[in-house]
Amino acid sequence: MVVAPLSAVPQDIVCAADYERHALEHMDDAAWAYLQGGAADELTVTANCDAWQELQLWPRALADVRNGHTRCTLFGETLAHPIILAPVATQKVFHEEGELASVLAAGVMGGAAVVSTQSSIALETIAENTQGPLWFQLYWQGSREATLTLVKRAEMAGYRALVFTVDAPVSGARNREQRAGFSVPAHAVQANVSLISLPTLLDNMSTVFDGLMAIAPVWDDIHWLINQTSLPVLLKGIMHPNDAIKALEIGAAGIVVSNHGGRVLDSTPATLFALSGVVTAVNGAIPVLVDGGIRRGTDIIKARALGATAVMIGRPYIHALATAGALGVAHLVRLLREELEIAMALTGCKSLDDINISVLRKDLFFNRNL
Repeated sequence: MVVAPLSAVPQDIVCAADYERHALEHMDDAAWAYLQGGAADELTVTANCDAWQELQLWPRALADVRNGHTRCTLFGETLAHPIILAPVATQKVFHEEGELASVLAAGVMGGAAVVSTQSSIALETIAENTQGPLWFQLYWQGSREATLTLVKRAEMAGYRALVFTVDAPVSGARNREQRAGFSVPAHAVQANVSLISLPTLLDNMSTVFDGLMAIAPVWDDIHWLINQTSLPVLLKGIMHPNDAIKALEIGAAGIVVSNHGGRVLDSTPATLFALSGVVTAVNGAIPVLVDGGIRRGTDIIKARALGATAVMIGRPYIHALATAGALGVAHLVRLLREELEIAMALTGCKSLDDINISVLRKDLFFNRNL
């Protein structure tokens, strides 16, 4: 039996894993499969989490970290911490307030949230009910005209940046939610856009190459889009250093190292292993963010040590949303920030700028895994 969301945070929740355990009680099996699912055998889903766990930190003793803080600046916005809520579609599947609860929590905690193109509440309504900066995640809409229409809506609504997802023009994998027979319920369907019509296929034509990829964007389309908006455009889903260089060349304002939480292409590297190569490729010219498997404050300090400006979390805050709505999401962010503060203090880092590769025990880890 599915239990209604709670009005208070259970006292036994002291980390993100506790929210995952509680969330099982607050959604049915199909919704759980939809959230947790990954591509094919879910190798990348597992790899993302395992990589952060295996990398170790070097503690440092007696450092003076009085008056330390976790503040960071992104695109002219000073945030209280580097924890950004990643775009997650159709959040009313998990809680009746959906995206409204998530963005409220992000703002209250001094952070930013990214609203999905596939949100279950209109992007304008979400923007009207936020207390903090919002970014808009953008999927290509099959044409330049349709995509630009969505961008202009985001601009008018007051979004501060665009996060263009480049790694999911097509997914041929069998995901866990497909096996569970999941379909988004009517009250939670995407509110911003209609389904995109695919080209008509003749006999012996490929659904992938002649259908989905025929209307997918290419580099020229992204370059064109960047020149159509005054908002900074981040490309989400960059894993290869050569793609990072290309993103920089066409004017991207930032990169999110991401493999879509392992939901699109299985057997890709964990994002941890892609991060350093991308950071090196852009050489400080633009911010590099990372998502995928981040579950602890110690994961955040590791990401920062490898060159990330900030991190995005996805599944963990949905676990909190399902458990206790906005209160749960805010509490989760607080837990992660406190864990980050403890990790910084015990590795001798007073601010995010103090975090570097020296906090990592990288010898055995990278020799074994890279």
